[in-house]
Amino acid sequence: MHTGPGRALTAVYGIFALSATARAGYQVIREFDVAPVAYSLSLVAAVIYIVATICLVIGSRASHRIAIASCIVEFVGVIAVGILSFTHPEDFAKPSVWSTFGIGYGFIPLVLPLIGLWWLSRVGRSVRAGQQERSA
Repeated sequence: MHTGPGRALTAVYGIFALSATARAGYQVIREFDVAPVAYSLSLVAAVIYIVATICLVIGSRASHRIAIASCIVEFVGVIAVGILSFTHPEDFAKPSVWSTFGIGYGFIPLVLPLIGLWWLSRVGRSVRAGQQERSA
């Protein structure tokens, strides 16, 4: 998991973990009353990015499974929040990380979990094989 594309993926998740956490932290502390739904969802996104980053760094069998779950939750979240930001614009007076499918971040939040799932499925066999070798 820690070679080539895996390193790049981990770096991007790390950057998103930092940026989403900083953004959500500021929004929740300074402006929460302006858009509580959007800002709460930004905080959820930040937590998911942090969990995914940590799991990608660890690279164990258990963290691999948690990273997959994080990517799935992230993708469902981006789709759900993207749709809600159009159907319930009153709840998104200010944008969240995932509003309008991540447009504020160049749609990377929409694509990133798909790339993550692709990479994790690709390295999944080697993670399982390495775990079996260590237990033997």
